[in-house]
Amino acid sequence: QVQVVESGGGLVQAGGSLRLSCAASGFTFSGACMGWFRQPPGKEREGVGIIDKNGFTHYGDSVKGRFTISRDNGKSIMYLQMNSLKPEDTAMYYCAAATGRVYCSGASTDYNSWGQGTQVTVSS
Repeated sequence: QVQVVESGGGLVQAGGSLRLSCAASGFTFSGACMGWFRQPPGKEREGVGIIDKNGFTHYGDSVKGRFTISRDNGKSIMYLQMNSLKPEDTAMYYCAAATGRVYCSGASTDYNSWGQGTQVTVSS
């Protein structure tokens, strides 16, 4: 059974850091496109960033230079290191996997497995 599970969310003050983890199972993690998405309260879901099987990353403009995505293929875990957090980063953060794709994109519709989400709240 394909499964991705997020962890690591919480409450942090502005300027602080958090690291989210996404544990994957039930598919060949090393060959999958992996992505982080978020949904702020009352807003549409948006892309945070993606990482392909070779470790190439791409980030949304609002998090560039502050967030870093990495993956450990041996452990089937993806990470999201979030630094210099801002109140506008407050959102439910979701991990997603896209299997069977040659190229990875940031389009959420390409991702076929989603986690339940982990809440990140940044206080001012």
